[in-house]
Formats: sequence, structure tokens, C-alpha cells
Amino acid sequence: MLDIRFLRENPETVKENIRKKFQDIDDNNKKSKIPLVDEVIELDAKARATQQEADKLRADRNRISKQIGALMGQGKKDEAEAAKAQVTQFSERLAELEADEAQLAEKIKEIMMIIPNIIADDVPIGKDDSENVELEKFGEPVVPGFEVPYHTDIMEKLHGIDLDAARKVAGNGFYYLMGDIARLHSAVTSYARDFMIDKGFTYCIPPFMIRSGVVTGVMSFAEMDAMMYKIEGEDLYLIGTSEHSMIGKYIDTIVDEETLPHTLTSYSPCFRKEKGAHGLEERGVYRIHQFEKQEMIVISKPEDSMEWFHKMWRYTVDLFRSMDVPVRTIECCSGDLADLKVKSYDVEAWSPRQKKYFEVGSCSNLGDAQARRLGIRVKGADGKKYLAHTLNNTVAAPPRMLIALLENNLNEDGSIRIPEALRPYMGGKAVIEVK
Repeated sequence: MLDIRFLRENPETVKENIRKKFQDIDDNNKKSKIPLVDEVIELDAKARATQQEADKLRADRNRISKQIGALMGQGKKDEAEAAKAQVTQFSERLAELEADEAQLAEKIKEIMMIIPNIIADDVPIGKDDSENVELEKFGEPVVPGFEVPYHTDIMEKLHGIDLDAARKVAGNGFYYLMGDIARLHSAVTSYARDFMIDKGFTYCIPPFMIRSGVVTGVMSFAEMDAMMYKIEGEDLYLIGTSEHSMIGKYIDTIVDEETLPHTLTSYSPCFRKEKGAHGLEERGVYRIHQFEKQEMIVISKPEDSMEWFHKMWRYTVDLFRSMDVPVRTIECCSGDLADLKVKSYDVEAWSPRQKKYFEVGSCSNLGDAQARRLGIRVKGADGKKYLAHTLNNTVAAPPRMLIALLENNLNEDGSIRIPEALRPYMGGKAVIEVK
């Protein structure tokens, strides 16, 4: 969420940013966000005028209230009664103004939550993910001389997945992982955890449910509607990623500047409706309702956030390369950035079966947008307070990580070579054999 003062002083900059994100036209039942800028400026002017009138009335009421006792002491009963009547009149008007202030503040907040964050100057301009920009490749993509089966076919041959039973129990978008494949899944999360601990991050297992105040603090309303499962009858949502509860950990806190950055890595299950998403496959595990994930978040000073952004996405690249999986980084264009994001890179792994890359992680710098919504402030050495910057990045999301591992380590006989980095977490096993 933007600072209202910035919007008030730079309306054309905010409008141009909306245009860069292609949110300036009416399309597919979505209205242009350009008029919202002028609307919120008008509401802000009314709110400030209302506040000024209220402040003057309070001052006048207090001044006159103090005079009443003196007037009574001087025997000026009629003047005292007139003063009391005036105080009553001021109080009635103040009640009206305070109600107006609350309504205006709520309306301004509602609009400000919709207006997108200002993207970084070097973000490529594009309408959607088809215009994202490849930055760099790491490792040599290999296509073996034999056919690579679909990932669930690979797992089923190894007796490692049961989709039919999961469908009976929970429906599409769920799975049972079994045997060595389940163990490989756990090996990946354990290895990713230790990988990030070795980078100096503090390991954390967060709450798997969060309140609505945290949800609206960490994401846009559109993301919330498309992703989150709500617990019926309670102010609780299942997390879509542990980033949500990890950032929420700092809600309404003041952090000492000397303790920054705060670097945390977390494990959690994740739950997503995938509303409106394409590719919720009956036989696949690429896009599913439930999965597990190792995440990283950083709370930093504003001047350090871009440096941390580039460190974080490279950690994901290094993790995949340590398991011999070729990857590339993609910069998300303006139209593909969620409204709170300043800048974002996707990390994509090579798929020998599809002969193309697919997304396995996303690194985002959100500037002070989440911090402003959640009230995450930093106390500087001079005692002054300012908003922190927040960042998040996927370390590993094993369902997609499993696809990359299986396809890139598949032998012609259907067995799977286990990367050396994972073998200590697999009891020393080097190969998953076909039974």
C-alpha cells in the first residue's frame, strides 16, 4: 500500500505506474484504476478538512469548558449556562465529524489497498507473463536419448504415488506419496532447511493458520480471493505459503535498526484454492491444493532490500544447481507483478520431458507495502521510526522440485539417481530402483 502523502504529492507518477501495469483500461469486467487516484485525493482533502474542523472544535470546547467554572465562581450563572450550551453544541457537532472521519478513513484505506505499489524503474514493461524476460541460465539442459514419461507415471512405476486413493478421500488436487518417493520429498525439505541455515537464516515452523488482518496485510484482495481457504465460523485462514505467517510475525512491532536484517527460513504445509488457475491436473502434482514448502523471508532496512533481493534468488539457484538441476531466472514484467510487488524474479527448472523450463520458485521485493499495512517499523539510532522493507523467496516447493529431480535424474530403466547432496537424507541410498 502506498503512502497517502506520496500519492497526494505525486498523482501523475501513481497514474503512470498504473498504466505500466496495464490497469488503466476497462477489460474483462475490471475497471480502470486511474480514476481511483483522483477519487482518493478528493476523499483525502475532505478527510483533512474534517479533521481540521474537528481539531478546532475540540480546542474551542476545551477552552470554553475551562471558563465555565470561573464564570460560576463569579456568579455569572447565565453566561455559564450559555457556555454549557455551546459546549453541548460543539460536542454534538464533533460526534458528527468523528463519524465522518471514520467513514472517510475507511473509504480511503479501501481504495489505497487497491492502488498498486510503485514498481522498480528497471522492471521490463509487458502486459502478462508471456512478456517476462529471461536473464540467465545455470547448467546445461539435457534431453536424454530415451522418452521421459509424465512425472506421475515415473512415480507410479516406483510405487511412489497413489492419486486414485487421494481422489476418493479428498478429490482432485491431492495425492498420497509413498515409499522412497515420499522419503525423497522429505529429503528435499530437510536439505533445503539445512541449506538455508548454513546461509545464516534462522529456522522457524510458523502457524499454519492466520487471521484476516494478517491476510490483508500480506496480499491483495484479488490474490486472497483466488488463493485462501477460510475456516468457517472463525477469523482464520489456511496459509497459502509460510511467508504469510512469517511476515505476520512482525505485525505492529518496532524493530531496532541495529538488529536488522532479520533472516528467517520456514517450513510449512500450504493450502491453495487455485481459483481461476489453469492446469489443476487429474494425474499431476504441478498445481495442487495442498503441498509443502521451504520458504525464506527477510526484514531489512530500505537501502539494503535490493541487495538482499539479489542474494535471495541466487540462493534458490544455488540449491537447484547443488542437485544438478539446470535452471534459469526470469524477470517478471510489469503486468505480471502482483500489486504489492516492487520487483520479482522467477526461478525455473529444466524439464527434459517438455523440453522447456517451468517455474519452481519466485523471489519478490515488496518494498514497504506490507510493512505499512501491518505496522512493521524500525527504530533508528537517532530514535526516529520508519517502515521496514520485506522480501520473500521460495527455497523449495517439493511437488515441483520432485518433478525437476525425477525428470533430470531419470535412468532409461525407470530408476532414479539420487543427487549426492540428498543421499545423507536418504540413508546413503544412491538410486531408487524400480521394484
